[in-house]
Amino acid sequence: MKAIRFYGKEDIRLDTVPRLKCNSDELRVKVAYCGICGTDVHEYLGGPIFPPQPGQCNPHTGVELPVTMGHEMSGTIIETGADVAGFAVGQNVAINPSLDDRSYGMELCANCQAGRFNICKHWACFGLSAASGGFSEEVVVKAHNCIPLPDGVSLKAGALAEPLAVASHMIRLSGFQKGQTVAILGAGPIGLALLLLLRAQGASKIVISELTKSRALQAEKFGADIVVDPSVPPSKSAKSDAVQDAVYGIAPNGVDISFDATGIQATLDTAIAVVKPGGVVFNVAIHEKPLLINPNDFSFTEKKFLGGICYTNEDFDIALNAIAHGAVPVDDLITSVVPLEKIVEGGFLELIHNKASHVKILIQSSAS
Repeated sequence: MKAIRFYGKEDIRLDTVPRLKCNSDELRVKVAYCGICGTDVHEYLGGPIFPPQPGQCNPHTGVELPVTMGHEMSGTIIETGADVAGFAVGQNVAINPSLDDRSYGMELCANCQAGRFNICKHWACFGLSAASGGFSEEVVVKAHNCIPLPDGVSLKAGALAEPLAVASHMIRLSGFQKGQTVAILGAGPIGLALLLLLRAQGASKIVISELTKSRALQAEKFGADIVVDPSVPPSKSAKSDAVQDAVYGIAPNGVDISFDATGIQATLDTAIAVVKPGGVVFNVAIHEKPLLINPNDFSFTEKKFLGGICYTNEDFDIALNAIAHGAVPVDDLITSVVPLEKIVEGGFLELIHNKASHVKILIQSSAS
């Protein structure tokens, strides 16, 4: 079968690789679509970060470079293992790409026993550090990695389940409650996913901070109450910056929760500043370098700093339910569909050079 494999910095190739064996507890899925994630672009530009280093192998999955990429995938089951129940050939599914102790037949660690499979001690991920990946014609995964698509949810929409599940997980961990006020720093794919799910779950006011005009317009279209360009100087009467002024205009004591979906010093500082005493600052971003914080900013006002990673199947269910009920404008989120063979020029380079023009680029498998 054909697969896009990562060899190193700016080196991904379309290879022909052997089909993997489908064991008795596994499913073979013909990939329909797979989204390009910001993590994939980071790997392309400077990796490996999550894949194994050259000359090494992942200690949990045993894979070494090159690895098949892609982890935001949907597809159709084409083979079921003898011991698999509840799935059938021809069924459309989204795929949770996380691996945990269940994936290796190991005794469950404490985190897995608590249902927190996303922070398993032996965590790995399809498309980054495991044998299968979504930038290929098919994947072989455990049954628990597959989430059936609800009626009316297309395979294209199913490929959005993974980034929406990220947003769902962060919202759940933040403790968000209906009626609360929220600020989101950054309107990239995850920032917009946060906006859509928070709006669907009943946030009373949502302020978005975004530099890029096209993404700011998307945030307005998707229901943000206020969209602020943080580079615009505040008015002469203002005592802070444009984002803080916008937040204090609708929430004089600060918002209940701020989500930093950008991951630079300026957005972290703003996220801390706009949260009310006792509120939550939630880090969504993956950082390329350490940032600075003053613990007094949390101690003196009893603000909380939280972070999260990935998702569980519950988050996929929430995401797919939101899609099924029309809370997610799928056609507006998918800005391009590119064939597998053109992934570099039509996908990676397009996101590197024309990032502002896109929300989500999907790669269509040549088997679809």
